[in-house]
Amino acid sequence: MAEAQTTSRTSQPSIPKKIDVTSNKDTGKTVSLLGSGSFIRLEYRESILDDSIHAKYVFADTGNAIDGKAVLEGLPLIGTEDVLLEFEDYNENGIKVDLNVNKVTPLIEDVNKSMVLLELVSEEFIRNEQGSSGVSLRYDGRISDHVKTILEENLKTEKELDIEETSNNYNFLGNGRKPYYILNWLSKASIPSKDGKRGDTAGFLFYETSEGYHFKSIDTLFAQEKKKSFIYNETPDGEKGIPAGYDGKILEYSTDNRLNAQQKFRIGAFQTKLVVFDPFNCAYKVVEQSAEETKEGTTLAGRELPVLNEKFNISATRTTYMLLDTGTLPTGDTDEQIDKNELQNFESQTVMNQAIRRYNQVFTASITITIAGDFTLHAGDAIFVDAPELKEEVDDEVNKETGGLYIIADLCHLITPTGTFTKLNLVRDSFGRQGNHTTR
Repeated sequence: MAEAQTTSRTSQPSIPKKIDVTSNKDTGKTVSLLGSGSFIRLEYRESILDDSIHAKYVFADTGNAIDGKAVLEGLPLIGTEDVLLEFEDYNENGIKVDLNVNKVTPLIEDVNKSMVLLELVSEEFIRNEQGSSGVSLRYDGRISDHVKTILEENLKTEKELDIEETSNNYNFLGNGRKPYYILNWLSKASIPSKDGKRGDTAGFLFYETSEGYHFKSIDTLFAQEKKKSFIYNETPDGEKGIPAGYDGKILEYSTDNRLNAQQKFRIGAFQTKLVVFDPFNCAYKVVEQSAEETKEGTTLAGRELPVLNEKFNISATRTTYMLLDTGTLPTGDTDEQIDKNELQNFESQTVMNQAIRRYNQVFTASITITIAGDFTLHAGDAIFVDAPELKEEVDDEVNKETGGLYIIADLCHLITPTGTFTKLNLVRDSFGRQGNHTTR
């Protein structure tokens, strides 16, 4: 259906469409937790820093859900049960996911009824802990291919996979480590093949949304077109209060400059030094690189990186050391492996410190907003945000410094009998409004 504007009117009360739980003991027994008066609260969460989607569902267990018994006893409900969760916003944009019960917490109990909190996670989140899912094989070739293989063969996922191709290869042994650990470890060793220049940027993010699993580079996330535009203003609510070109109105808005100078210097967000040592010939090399030197090869969400005091731009603030893995795990037969004995497996000089800087730049600027429930949005999406410029005379000028393109880092959809809202934590790597709310 056509997209509709998001106003406070669209935050009206609602209830989920389905919350069906299947018994572990009797797989043919399924119960709906949407009985009369049972629904209390639903929180659904996604994050670019989380391997799994999460949901919290609070309901009243009245005691006659199954054969005259409460759900906890009649199902019984203990954990790992399959759950079908389906819900819609005011504009009939829906989310439908299959989850599993991770934890059951009784909140209130008396002789007539009880209140229960269910914490729900993805199937793969629990499967990750199984010994049979451990990554034990040797993997040769492109990193993005490894990610796909581990998701399908180790985690047994049947969900949609949005895996960006990496430009570099990496050979490794799994050594029985857990799949999520390996996937996040590979993220730090990956170079994008499209957005960003090799040698200037690196670093991927692995995360899940209701649309499946994603393996995306930081630069690709910041290079994408905005999905929607929102504005925070003091005009009357309703569609007439939203200027042309914006998709919705922000109900709550707060900014947070995450640029703690001392911490950013310590973790190497702007200038780093890499010392590499080759054990074959006892040679070492020192590589210094700054964010300013590599900004042409990175994709920024704003106009520019933070402009720092020149007296502090003297030397690297973080030094890393790397023993070159020359000749490690080369591919091919014996003769081919001998021919490749001088090749590096891990491209430390084009990956290591580039990824360190890029990860630490992502959260340079942050905005937290609340809008009426909009279930078309997902973690990793880009949205355009504007707010009025703070000055003596009130006018329609937008803030040129904090406004612009942001990435959804964390997302929470909240549904209660009194309202439906979406809260977003938005981040970007730079400052300054770039583009506008209709084209970027």
